[in-house]
Amino acid sequence: MEYPQILDQVRAQVADVVGGGRVADYIPALAAVDPGQFGMAVATVDGAVYGTGDWRVPLSVQSVTKVFSLALVLHADGEAIWRRVSREPSGNPFNSLLQLEQDRGIPRNPFVNAGALVVTDRLLTLTGDARGAVRDFLRAEGGRPGGEPGGLAGVGPSIDFDLKVAASEAEHGHRNAALAHLLASYGNLENPVADVLEHYTWQCSLVMTCEELAMAGRFLARHGTAADGSRLLSRSDAKRLNATMLTCGTYDSAGEFAYRVGLPAKSGVGGAILAVVPNRCAIAVWGPGLDASGNSVAGLAALDAFTTLTGWSVF
Repeated sequence: MEYPQILDQVRAQVADVVGGGRVADYIPALAAVDPGQFGMAVATVDGAVYGTGDWRVPLSVQSVTKVFSLALVLHADGEAIWRRVSREPSGNPFNSLLQLEQDRGIPRNPFVNAGALVVTDRLLTLTGDARGAVRDFLRAEGGRPGGEPGGLAGVGPSIDFDLKVAASEAEHGHRNAALAHLLASYGNLENPVADVLEHYTWQCSLVMTCEELAMAGRFLARHGTAADGSRLLSRSDAKRLNATMLTCGTYDSAGEFAYRVGLPAKSGVGGAILAVVPNRCAIAVWGPGLDASGNSVAGLAALDAFTTLTGWSVF
């Protein structure tokens, strides 16, 4: 079966759940997003890209960017980040203060908010511009070298920050601020709290399409090889990043996600999920309605259908 036919079948199978769940209304700029949208794109390791639905509509990728910031830190700094962040699944919400305090300032994994703050902090030290480093990497891998600023309204083709989302998250990001101050109290931040929060918030506000997101994630299906053929990560580091996505990438329902889908994945509260089929492709799916854990209802259903139709998983 060819990719276009697979994607058409997936879209038909999930039609009943598209629009289900609840948008991330605790971020006012995301509360206005139409929950009835659905897009899915597949970027193969040999360079082809296929899509269905709203796969070229710009969306707020939110926590999916944590994959790329971690990859950049691993590329520049090797294993050092793992002295500051653990790699264990979290049974608590992604913004839990209680878990961070119980673990004495060492975040449970790099994909909960506390862990991502530590990764952003290290990237800021390494580059001087963490948010810009992530944006530039996504542009290079996602096939958009520049252009007019993008946005949720679909203005312009390029991968860029959404000013309204960034401002909305900064205004309502009290729990992230609390996490950052708690990290600093344990000596687990190198830079001022305000600087780390600014770069983290802007990074989460990045806007791109499913097409671009799938292309950007393709280096993980290629065992760490970037779009230009250079080696971003060693095969070992790419394997470890994929493994961390599998066990920790979908908040406190990673077990359920692994059970149903069987692929490394990272979700975001904008409704996007990036999944990886090693040696084959990267998949980006988007449905703004979220379940109780913060994962896209339609996205999870689509990836479940995709792996069932293809028989592809890491197991």
